[in-house]
Amino acid sequence: MSTLTSEDEGKVLVDAAGEKLGLVKSVEQNVAYVDPDPGITDAIMAVFGREDADTDDLAVEGEYIETVSEGEIRLRENV
Repeated sequence: MSTLTSEDEGKVLVDAAGEKLGLVKSVEQNVAYVDPDPGITDAIMAVFGREDADTDDLAVEGEYIETVSEGEIRLRENV
């Protein structure tokens, strides 16, 4: 389990194999809200922390995260 913070907004969420799943738009209470189909504007806004979660965003809890690096958040293998 990893602890997610607002510093993780704008990072790419990938599965255990490294396949891109979407862009982290916002983080609230150790839950990342991920846009599975971000546009360039979404990416820029998320990096600057100005993007809010939408109803079509995926909610990913910190317990499903294996690692958090500078540019990506990687899911555990058995998710």
